[in-house]
Amino acid sequence: MNMKLSIIIVNYNVTQLLKDCLLSIQKCIKDITYEVIVIDNASTDSSWEDLIPEFPEVHFIASSVNEGFAKANNKAVKAAKGEYLLILNPDTEMEGNDIQDMLGFTDSKENFGCLGVRMHDAKGNFLPESKRSVPDMFNSFEKLFTNFKNNDSKSYYRNDISEFENAEVEVITGAFCLIKKEVYEKIGGFDESYFMYGEDIDLCYTLLNNGYKNYYYGKASILHHKGESTIKNEIYLERFYGAMQIFISKYYRQSKPLQYSLLKAGLKLRHKLELIKIK
Repeated sequence: MNMKLSIIIVNYNVTQLLKDCLLSIQKCIKDITYEVIVIDNASTDSSWEDLIPEFPEVHFIASSVNEGFAKANNKAVKAAKGEYLLILNPDTEMEGNDIQDMLGFTDSKENFGCLGVRMHDAKGNFLPESKRSVPDMFNSFEKLFTNFKNNDSKSYYRNDISEFENAEVEVITGAFCLIKKEVYEKIGGFDESYFMYGEDIDLCYTLLNNGYKNYYYGKASILHHKGESTIKNEIYLERFYGAMQIFISKYYRQSKPLQYSLLKAGLKLRHKLELIKIK
């Protein structure tokens, strides 16, 4: 029987969250052939190794060095046997048995790129990054400097689409990204210039530029313990704003030099303001 789904999880120092994630997969995914591949990105906490005997069906890979989220996923994908890949964060938990419906939805679409689902935090609050637009000068400034979450416009966060709706969107999140393995490999996977952050936006944009369509699937949801695996320090800010810089340099520097200059200045200013906050 052909393998339908390969779930790829990159772990870094979040053993308990990873365990909860793996248990949720066992509970929620039924009636399809699937595998789980966990790649540990050289965690300083070796307790993740205790999960190996506890989850004998999971394929664990140990990286000797932390090369970042993009490289780790690309490495794990090489070992994947599924028709579809599900790139999944370890700080997420699956909910409900929706994966078959999702796969039915994606199988029915021509030029299917990738699919994301409705994410909420532990308090039940919807996470607006579940459905987004490609960053440009206007929506980026709105995101960086205004209270962008409360309007119903087609802005950076697609507030014009209901959180429970299924709709075509430009960008979904790398915390839950369903994509055909063949398509992932065809477009080159995640761009390894990104260490962490931004590679999901880049992947979605690359799919769009290659004629594929991306979807938000609001009928299904996952719990995302957002930020619990991230320490908001200077390194985090450097990586986050550095990722946005890579994106605008790659796509706007030559084609839209004015947008590029303004975005670069805006990112630099916002980065400085965030650094002041944490000091």
